[in-house]
Amino acid sequence: MKKIEIAGYKSIKNQTITLQPINLLIGANGSGKSNLLSFFTFLRAMYARNLQEHVSLNGGMDSFLFQGRKITEKISVKLTFENSNAYSFVLTSGQDKFIITEENLWYDKNPYAPNAYDISSFSSESKLQYNTIPRAEYIRKYLEELKKYHFHDTSKNSPFTKVSNAETGRHVLYHDGENLAAFLYGIQQSNLIVYNRIVRTIQSVAPYFHNFKLVPDTENNIRLQWEDKYGVVYRVNDLSDGTIRFIALTTLFLQPSLPQTIIIDEPELGLHPFAIAKLAGMIKSAAQRGCQVIAATQSTDLIGHFQPEDVLTVDQKQGESVYNRLSADQLGEWLEDYTLDDLWKRNIISGGHPNNN
Repeated sequence: MKKIEIAGYKSIKNQTITLQPINLLIGANGSGKSNLLSFFTFLRAMYARNLQEHVSLNGGMDSFLFQGRKITEKISVKLTFENSNAYSFVLTSGQDKFIITEENLWYDKNPYAPNAYDISSFSSESKLQYNTIPRAEYIRKYLEELKKYHFHDTSKNSPFTKVSNAETGRHVLYHDGENLAAFLYGIQQSNLIVYNRIVRTIQSVAPYFHNFKLVPDTENNIRLQWEDKYGVVYRVNDLSDGTIRFIALTTLFLQPSLPQTIIIDEPELGLHPFAIAKLAGMIKSAAQRGCQVIAATQSTDLIGHFQPEDVLTVDQKQGESVYNRLSADQLGEWLEDYTLDDLWKRNIISGGHPNNN
């Protein structure tokens, strides 16, 4: 995706955000980082024709409209892609649900086809799934695999402790890592080189870790287990919270076939600085392989491994979220003597700090 234009969504009054291969959002609590990430979940629900259910289960229309229905009546969105495809829509608040008053497909390289191509019908759910023109197929392919990952829950009943089916769960990693065992098993069986790379990366952060113990039971279900260098087998809860999250992150970013986009909230949570450095390397590697990364972070340690152009500051000004990309030209000679995280801690970088709200 090249650009997002959003108006009227949560704390986003009207913003145009140009995207790069790596997009790290950093800002104070409540600035709007999570609101932007939540937009992708909202977008996926709309594509899956679950928009009304998603809105109802997450606070109703007032929770999604900028400062509520008394201030804002519509959410307007346009997504622009590198190949001149685009998708736009307008949601208008009705009496008890959103109505899709505009839904358009764009492709400005074809002068003989209408641009935009209107597929709306003033219904409460999207028509994109059922449209057959080529530009619709491209947008569908992108949205079908779109998900926001979060690996925060590492409790004794977390998704990582669940069993998953070794056949049905091996193809795509779930957003919360519930099928991590089956997904790793699938990589182990189909691409041993990548599997061993995942194991070695985990070992570099957790030297006591030797390998996974991935053995399906008689019903072809599998649970995440691991063994130490002495051959003792443990369950996933015998790992620290940070190690569990690092295993999930390593699997996500090093998997053989990356999704077009990885969207993730606070991936650095609970990680040691050395593990954060490894995470930064995996994010860069994924971007080099053609996967666009969009992540919200609170970690100056993480952004210290990136270039200014990889970072977006997020501030809330007069009740609305404002997104600005850093620039090496603006930081000038400071970058000759300091890393990006040093400049952040010294308040040399403007934006993204609590005192900018």
